[in-house]
Amino acid sequence: MMDIVLIGMNHTTAPLEVRERLSIACNDDGETCERLKGISEVKEALYLSTCNRVEVLARVGDHERALAGLKAFILSHGNLSPAELARCLYVHHDEDAVRHVFRVAASLDSMVMGEPQILGQVKDAYRRAVECETSGVILNRLFHHAFRVAKRVRTETGIAGNAVSVSATAVELAKKIVGDLAEKTALLVGAGEMAELAARHLHGKGIGKLIFANRNHDRALEFARDFGGAAVPFDRFEHALDEADIVISSTGAPGYVIHEDMVAATLRRRRSRLLFLIDIAVPRDIDPAVGSIDNVYLYNIDDLQEVVDENVKGRREEAQKAEAIVLEEVGSFARWFKGLEVVPTIVDLRSKIDAITAGELEKSSSWMRTLGDNDKKNVEILIDSIINKILHDPIAGLREESENGGANPYVAVIKRLFRLERDEEDVS
Repeated sequence: MMDIVLIGMNHTTAPLEVRERLSIACNDDGETCERLKGISEVKEALYLSTCNRVEVLARVGDHERALAGLKAFILSHGNLSPAELARCLYVHHDEDAVRHVFRVAASLDSMVMGEPQILGQVKDAYRRAVECETSGVILNRLFHHAFRVAKRVRTETGIAGNAVSVSATAVELAKKIVGDLAEKTALLVGAGEMAELAARHLHGKGIGKLIFANRNHDRALEFARDFGGAAVPFDRFEHALDEADIVISSTGAPGYVIHEDMVAATLRRRRSRLLFLIDIAVPRDIDPAVGSIDNVYLYNIDDLQEVVDENVKGRREEAQKAEAIVLEEVGSFARWFKGLEVVPTIVDLRSKIDAITAGELEKSSSWMRTLGDNDKKNVEILIDSIINKILHDPIAGLREESENGGANPYVAVIKRLFRLERDEEDVS
């Protein structure tokens, strides 16, 4: 057993209102890391929180006690009911957990298969774990391996080439609803990566006018310069709703930034001209009650699934190639992990041989003093060479047996033959 556990929920298992509760709770990186450190039997841990998933990966001692603690963490952190937890949560152990991490990093488990943002989000989560000192030898190796898997999938399959991001999907949906974009105005609320991607796609589709609003007005001005649009102060973007045909919101606000009364007043001023809003933020930026207003069409990130499903059809063959890569790399990681069981014995064996060598050289110091410096060095090189050649086959054999899961008898024999573990009589 690898003693690795992954628990979480994503867009396929949990509705948006559940995911956004967890997303809000996981925004405080320092507090979350400290809570993970305090869970019984958790030795290493990392949490990943995105628009579409919240997951915790951990290396544990006792599986049952650790899993109970991790479930309690998710339950309390997201203010979930036990019924919601049971309905939405998935749990993976050992190689299944490794496979899941590799699939997530390679964007095979994303709502939009092949989208590039998830790898950056996984790297950010890993960086936070390193900074918080919750990632150790096993998770460090696991995530560096995951990054390698993602690179292989991008370069060896057509998944990334056919990818459509959530932002691009939102623009595609907008085009279907409002038609030709050349005469339309789009308002982008927020100026992060999602907003930038949406602006890029809108611009590429020939949108008539782009307006940007962000709490950091300088950032909105920068976007306006880059895309030939206009910027409005964040506290006045309500007035830009009068002009907009399409609104795409993706801020990191903890609550709604577009409210029902705000949109209702906008519709009165614009004489009920149609307004199309897409909320791709988690937690949501737009009050769901806005969708009940006449002549307003509101879509959230889960509503994009239909558009995504159409785009996925052409990528299934490439996905099969990617899944084969993942399985191959899971096997590679498992072999590395199995090899760890023989490492302490190899280290102990080498240390004992080195100690014996040092002792014999010390005993020979009287006659070695008659040698010149070069001759002394040549003697030491000769001794090291002989030792390395003697140890090479036993150590290589141990590693091979560990990959096949049969190293334990050999480890026991080597410990006994070389007296690497002194028995009680020796100790006394």
